[in-house]
Amino acid sequence: MAAAIMLRSKAPPEAARLLPESDGIVYINLKPVRAHLPKNVKQPQRVPEYQQFVDATGIDWEHDLDQVAIALHRMPDPNGPNGPVAYSMVLVGKLTGQRLNNWLEAHATSRESYAGHTVYSVPSEGRTVRVAQIGYDMLAVSNTPTPEQIHSMIDRHNSAAWPFSGCLLLRQHYHEVPLLSLAWGVGQIAMPFSESGAIKVFGLSLPLEDHSTFIASLRWTGALHMRVEEIAPSDDAAASQAAQLATLVTLARGFTMQLADNSANKSLKEFLKTAEVTQKRNRVVIAATVGPSMLSSVTGDDNSSGIDTDKY
Repeated sequence: MAAAIMLRSKAPPEAARLLPESDGIVYINLKPVRAHLPKNVKQPQRVPEYQQFVDATGIDWEHDLDQVAIALHRMPDPNGPNGPVAYSMVLVGKLTGQRLNNWLEAHATSRESYAGHTVYSVPSEGRTVRVAQIGYDMLAVSNTPTPEQIHSMIDRHNSAAWPFSGCLLLRQHYHEVPLLSLAWGVGQIAMPFSESGAIKVFGLSLPLEDHSTFIASLRWTGALHMRVEEIAPSDDAAASQAAQLATLVTLARGFTMQLADNSANKSLKEFLKTAEVTQKRNRVVIAATVGPSMLSSVTGDDNSSGIDTDKY
């Protein structure tokens, strides 16, 4: 019994194990994240469409969603009707029930019965989003061009839940994710930030290849620690990228020193001060600490910017 508990403690979360084969995986455990957020954060004003969804289903994603596991699928034609990236997701929380079924029935353009589950097809922004309730607290969602991915998630849920099952990415890299990470990602997770083969963040091109494999994590140990590890094609490529990233961090520190010393800028300065770039063989690691002040500014606890958050 003790051995089984130990095995499961080292296994990927069930939501991640249900994901289909993909180019990248992102997982977030929202329960402990909420525990570390300030209690007096102002809630954004809901748009009418979302309020109608909450009223109809009784589901409020901000409070009822506990875990999110997302598989990212690179599309062969980034300029095609499906865009550069499609997703498949497993959502865990107080999400399922007859009221959600009623909403799906009212909004679905078609339905499919697969392996004892109803798969609803709902149009959204030019794509078809497929949704299925696969457990008492689990939803499978996918906007891929074909139903293959949501069928895979249903099949994995219906099969025996061996703790080390899952897609190839999990089997190859999950053991490298730091223990007790609140959020993590493996694979080509740079895809949402890539443009014309380059990874861009806040308009800044980073010296990283968008098809490289990354292992990223956020872990709480009194502060929020961010760690991003890239597996480069060679030792020489890793050394070059580490040097360029270290230079960018130094330049960013110098640039932020000239910014006004308000709370948001101070948080950014603290974050960059802790940022460190290291390289070992063909791996490049970027690590930094997200302090309480930065966490507060991101979540909206601090409103020193003068923006009226009630409008959003």
